[in-house]
Amino acid sequence: MNVPTGNSVDGPARHRRLGVYLNDHLAGATSGTALVRRMAQEHHASAYGNDLDKLATEIAQDRRALAALLRDLDIPVRRYKRGLAWLAERIARVKPNGRLLRRSGLAVLVELEALRLGAQGKASLWRALLPVSALEPRLDADRLEQLLRRAEQQIRTLDSLHARAVVQVFRLHPRTTERPAS
Repeated sequence: MNVPTGNSVDGPARHRRLGVYLNDHLAGATSGTALVRRMAQEHHASAYGNDLDKLATEIAQDRRALAALLRDLDIPVRRYKRGLAWLAERIARVKPNGRLLRRSGLAVLVELEALRLGAQGKASLWRALLPVSALEPRLDADRLEQLLRRAEQQIRTLDSLHARAVVQVFRLHPRTTERPAS
């Protein structure tokens, strides 16, 4: 890895790197927001509906919080990255799954896994910004901690949804997913 050491990253260089990093995360947040909104609409009447609705609201709020952070830091939004992320989410919907007119249950698993990866990335973002907040007064450490806790809760929710989806997709009896006592 090519990671700077010591004091090799001064203020302007740090700000540029922060801009790239935050714009990359904003692109991912754009894709994640579109995915979870679509999933919430598709599954609104299912057992997943309430959790997905809550996740859709929170993930959209997190994306807005990130966009506000860019504004607060005077970092321009790289719209091309955001646009590419939006397009990538749309393209990801077109995948062969053995069904022509409707989606397979496997799509739910893959989409939940994608959302979990996004939530993990977001948690890593907030965690990475915490020490940076000591050098950058426009980063509110308390707010970053709140966002980190919410991302961690989203991961737990997504893990629960995924476990339920595995049982449904593979038609498992719930008892087969339990591990024997050691």
